[in-house]
Amino acid sequence: MRDMTEEEYDALDERLTKTTPTLSRTKAGFFTRKGSQAVILDENTAKILNAKAIASRQTPSEIVAALLLKSL
Repeated sequence: MRDMTEEEYDALDERLTKTTPTLSRTKAGFFTRKGSQAVILDENTAKILNAKAIASRQTPSEIVAALLLKSL
């Protein structure tokens, strides 16, 4: 990736600062596209889950999936 020129930077800065973001109601959002859901955890549960994920080199989702499969 190359550095931007002053003119390119100014044009991008103006576009980003003067453009109002719009939301599309017709397109699927990030969580819908990925088939994921946001889940709220209490702080202690999140800390334990993150520590286990780091120790096992897995994602928190993989940890939860393994726990759920063991309980079936």
